[in-house]
Amino acid sequence: MTGIKFEQHMPTGLSTLDPVFDGGIPPGSVVLLKGDIGSGKIEFAYSSMIHLSHLMNRESTDEKVLIPKDICYITVTKRKESILREISQSFHEDFLSHIDRIHFEDLSDIYFDTSLVPITWYSEYDDIIERMTARRKIHDNLLTTLSFTLDDVPNQSLVIIDSLTEIATQYIAAGKWPDLSAYLRGMQRVAKKWNTSFYLILTKGILSPYQEIEVADAMDAVIHFKWEESSSAKRQRVLYIEKFRGVMIHLEDRDLVKFAVKITPERGFEVSNIRVVI
Repeated sequence: MTGIKFEQHMPTGLSTLDPVFDGGIPPGSVVLLKGDIGSGKIEFAYSSMIHLSHLMNRESTDEKVLIPKDICYITVTKRKESILREISQSFHEDFLSHIDRIHFEDLSDIYFDTSLVPITWYSEYDDIIERMTARRKIHDNLLTTLSFTLDDVPNQSLVIIDSLTEIATQYIAAGKWPDLSAYLRGMQRVAKKWNTSFYLILTKGILSPYQEIEVADAMDAVIHFKWEESSSAKRQRVLYIEKFRGVMIHLEDRDLVKFAVKITPERGFEVSNIRVVI
């Protein structure tokens, strides 16, 4: 049976999932992590970046393995401290020993500036002069600011955007959905140039079915997380690989498209039954 053959692959860091991809995903992949609330999409992103933080700064003996040079977590509405608190409450301390290797970018100022949220609720700058000075570093809209942020990320990195949900709803409200749709296709294009992979997090059901399909069409991969009732009438997290350009045909050939999921404090996100479709 023919496996998946890439010139290089970037590990997800998830030891129970990387064997499915023959070691990892093609560098330069834009991956949509789509799912129900609480279904595991955030834990997937957290676990992947935490595992990869342990591999950074190591010299790989396998030239086909591309370890990210940088891991950049971009938040649209959350504070770095809030994310780190959530991670520390969810996972074991030993698992987080290299969390300081992950760098965070906070775009919440530009996001909330167009809302009715009081400045004092989200800005770190109470003084008006300090805020105006900082404001010069922020560009005129969210996607422009995101672009300048991404330009500073080294090539061959992993970028996590938390979340596409907030960006999409803001552009829909402003009547600028075509701008976002074009931007995502541009991101999918430049990811190959930079050899940088992206995780974009999207809560299912927020966008219209048409918009959700349009977003998925602009992605290299779509991983769908959801809750299902098991045979024992218990709720079970499952992961579907709905789309993966250049990979899907090999997964379907081996019946590897749907997996049971568990999340533990010691190892984070894991899939089970990786050789059996449940």
